[in-house]
Amino acid sequence: MSVELNHTIVPAHDPQASAQFLADILGLRVEPPLAHFTPVALANGVSLDYDRADEFEPHHYAFMVGEQEFDAALARIQQSGITHYGDPACREIGELYHSRYVIGRRGTYFRDPNGHLMEILTRGGAES
Repeated sequence: MSVELNHTIVPAHDPQASAQFLADILGLRVEPPLAHFTPVALANGVSLDYDRADEFEPHHYAFMVGEQEFDAALARIQQSGITHYGDPACREIGELYHSRYVIGRRGTYFRDPNGHLMEILTRGGAES
């Protein structure tokens, strides 16, 4: 059997609101609660299980999306007034990045309500 990631826990001050925030950006839906978790299911069977926490370090979550999904997510980010960045240090405000290593790859970063750094990126074409 191959090894696959099944789920990961995302700490959040308000799991329901945080899960809904990400689901809205990515065009997904929040799944019914599972025990004390609020899951967001991704297309490949992996889920992000939001769990309540008072204190935590922000994490980085990156989502590979298709070109159309990227454009739709970026439009939702912009329409919602969410600041996005072309770099993980969050200095290039309102920018997208274009990979030096994968031709045609685009991406951007944004923060969720908990300070987690979210990234959306496209697959792009061949490596350069």
